Amino acid sequence: MNVLKWGLIGAGDIARKRIAPALNDLENCELAAVSRGRAEWAEAFAAEFGVKRWYADWREMMTDEIDAVYVATPVFLHAEQTIAAAEAGKHVLCEKPMALNVEECDWMIAACKANDVKLGIAYYRRFYPVLERVRQVIAAGEIGKIVFAQINAFEYFDPAPDNPRHWLLEKEKSGGGPMMDFGCHRLEVLTDLFGKVRRTKSIVDKVAFEREVEDTAAVLLQFETDTCAALIVTHASNEPQDTLDIFGTKGSINIPVLNSGDIRIKTPAGETTESHPPQANIHQPLIEDFANAVLSGSEPRVNGETGRLIAVLEDEIYGLG
Repeated sequence: MNVLKWGLIGAGDIARKRIAPALNDLENCELAAVSRGRAEWAEAFAAEFGVKRWYADWREMMTDEIDAVYVATPVFLHAEQTIAAAEAGKHVLCEKPMALNVEECDWMIAACKANDVKLGIAYYRRFYPVLERVRQVIAAGEIGKIVFAQINAFEYFDPAPDNPRHWLLEKEKSGGGPMMDFGCHRLEVLTDLFGKVRRTKSIVDKVAFEREVEDTAAVLLQFETDTCAALIVTHASNEPQDTLDIFGTKGSINIPVLNSGDIRIKTPAGETTESHPPQANIHQPLIEDFANAVLSGSEPRVNGETGRLIAVLEDEIYGLG
């Protein structure tokens, strides 16, 4: 098998902007089928991206002659759809966060292992060139022992009830507010850079909006290396932020906008400013890595265990662990 045939479960904004284009652009991938709850939308999406087969019921797609599925649906559906795909012998790349809780993650991992299929989770920032540069600086000891890191992730979000993304504010569907939605991405960045977490302290609250989930959350983490970090997320701030600051005993790293790739590095040798932007389609390196792992029989860089690790932290932050 030289080309991985994919089925796409869910065809919303992310699927249209990133996932379908990546699957069409990669030489070792083919987007062969798509499913979406409304038949006319599934058919329109298939026509837009040249997909041969479309389904209104994702369960019917499990009998299709595809090798892998990309699960791009709300969080509460991830476990059911991943397990069904695994039992049908399909490899699974699932959107983040992996599931509503650690228990669901365990079910997903077990199903994929039992059916000998790969499981990946869409933490695409693992492939950002700017974070590879951060790893290099830290590994070389250029800024000394890492003392403290901080991430601010602010995105104003107050959708009307008829907004297609309103499900993100419904606890049974999303599992939580911004800490679940995009805080999980930043937790993955921090654990990738600094390793296992020893302990957490968190605040999860409704500061500005009355809703089922928090609009603001903050967590302090201490890693087994003794490094400390703070992650602050909010739906309520008028000013967007996407920062990463790392402070060491000899210097520091400042990334003012993580998604842009600009970085300032201060060391005893001086200060440098560099730019390492992500690929135009930020999902594409993730999907390419997963496809290569399936085709070569290796393990994807971001697998089910990665997703479970973040779910453990999310459970602790929300007081469920």
